[in-house]
Amino acid sequence: MKHADVIQWRFGDENTVIAEINIWSDRITVYDDVLDGRFRDRLKLDNQTGSLIITNTRAEHTGDYILQIKRESEIFRLFVFDVLKSVSVMEGDSVSLNSDTEMKDDDVIQWRFGDENTLIAEINVTADRITVYDDVLDGRFRDRLKLDNQTGSLTITNTTTEHTGDYKLLMISGRFSSKSFRVSVYDSVHCCGPTEAVIRLVLSALVGVATVIIVVYEIRSRRAE
Repeated sequence: MKHADVIQWRFGDENTVIAEINIWSDRITVYDDVLDGRFRDRLKLDNQTGSLIITNTRAEHTGDYILQIKRESEIFRLFVFDVLKSVSVMEGDSVSLNSDTEMKDDDVIQWRFGDENTLIAEINVTADRITVYDDVLDGRFRDRLKLDNQTGSLTITNTTTEHTGDYKLLMISGRFSSKSFRVSVYDSVHCCGPTEAVIRLVLSALVGVATVIIVVYEIRSRRAE
């Protein structure tokens, strides 16, 4: 930062300025009212490093953040996931996670699993390619994943309890979209009756609604011409 006059953070396809540091005047400015106020009272800038902190994130903060320092720029692609849906399934059954969308010609769809956000399945529409990663996570998904090439929805067949966890859907080309599911797979031995199943499902849903996951998907650098 010591060689820069002005540091700017910009957001989205329109490169809207959302925050700025002017080194010479020792002034930090955040633009709360841009983009319908979605960043109001949520932005903090570190005046030593120029780092940007976004607090109380929501799905509408998903997108590209551009750090501009002189002629250098760095892009951070941020996905914010709110667990919207909890799904309960009995061990051995299949479960479908629906994207509720139709894919576009330039879409890349990714499904990721767990705290490590491990890539388990992907569709590249432009290349007309569907890939499932059978060997990740000790092969727990081997021969169990199916992708719908029209919608990007994911089906997990012959489920086991080790498939319990969070599944994240990313649309990372053309437009940004993200969605998350919390899947609970119950062992038939321990799921004794319909009443218990309903109670567990409700509790799972309550936990799901309260959980927010943030993933920085891609970081890359480029020199502005």
